[in-house]
Amino acid sequence: MTDITAQPLTADPFAPFGDVLELTDRDSLTINAGMCQRHHDLAQLDFGDGRAGISLFDGKPRQFPYELDLVERHPLGSQAFIPMNGVPLLVTVCPDEAGTPGTPRAFIMRPDQAINLHKGTWHGVLAPIGAQGLYAVVDRIGDGANLEEFSFTAPILIHPPNQE
Repeated sequence: MTDITAQPLTADPFAPFGDVLELTDRDSLTINAGMCQRHHDLAQLDFGDGRAGISLFDGKPRQFPYELDLVERHPLGSQAFIPMNGVPLLVTVCPDEAGTPGTPRAFIMRPDQAINLHKGTWHGVLAPIGAQGLYAVVDRIGDGANLEEFSFTAPILIHPPNQE
């Protein structure tokens, strides 16, 4: 069994797989008579020939060490996850290697962050850490096969970030 360690979610290491949505000073502007700060255009949403849909995902809690045995991807559109009840999320992603997932990377999404997975990104299933997690999901609604799954022959064991 392969072991990997999750790391905190930050924009640079996650960039090949998608966007991290969090408060930054980049592209920020004041609106609503000075009462609101808009952090503008944080994700590259892509729905191809479909349309955007918003769904709620209510996921059962997971624990560390976590066994990753299945990943999936959506070849026709991006998929964004926005936390709604303050539960961190284990986000696993894999580079594409000739149509199959490569070596996984694991990130911990804080409750004050969200992600947008780029179209075609291999990723693990919903994995709230420690408690039931509720997430708004913005993804493609439309015709066509927009789900591919891949099962690993041996599970990959994911450990929490190193506590220093």
